[in-house]
Amino acid sequence: MSHTVLFGLLSVALQLCSRAVYFTSIFRGRTRPHAFSWLIWAAISGIGFAAQVAEGAGPGSWARGFSAATCLVLAVLGYYKGEKNITRGDWLTLAVAFSAIPLWVATKTPVWSVFIVCIIDTIGYTPTIRKSWHKPGEETPVSYFISTACAASAILAVENYTLSTWLYSAVLVATNSAMGAIILARRSAVRSAAAA
Repeated sequence: MSHTVLFGLLSVALQLCSRAVYFTSIFRGRTRPHAFSWLIWAAISGIGFAAQVAEGAGPGSWARGFSAATCLVLAVLGYYKGEKNITRGDWLTLAVAFSAIPLWVATKTPVWSVFIVCIIDTIGYTPTIRKSWHKPGEETPVSYFISTACAASAILAVENYTLSTWLYSAVLVATNSAMGAIILARRSAVRSAAAA
């Protein structure tokens, strides 16, 4: 078995673990996902997966495919069990993210397509960051950190290294790490304020 297949399987296993933690937290009533973020991530993960497959990422694309499917399930769960305080800013984020998809379609070069996907995916964090700022206890930071490890493994699973095949995963390493850190920092700040 090649190292790319091993890292591809590891990336899927890590993503499965991340989702298991997140789903469990939702069904226990601890996590309330923001449907808008997960809807954006479902669409963009699907596009990113297709782009990676087209560019020869091989096993490096497996986690993106699995992620796209589970993000869609989380978007539906977010609608029923998630954050109900949807602000004007959340609607604006959703509109901006989805209005950028035609730019991706119009872009004929894989590198520019991946840049646009990375930007849209990062915009998708906005509703969850806003929600987590006010309600840091309603997100699961460990899930984001496991997703960071998943994205790092996906980079190591790429068969054909081009900017188009590894950049999206690299951005996910940064954004998932940042999201987990924001949640932990806000929890600490809220605890300190309550203790004062």
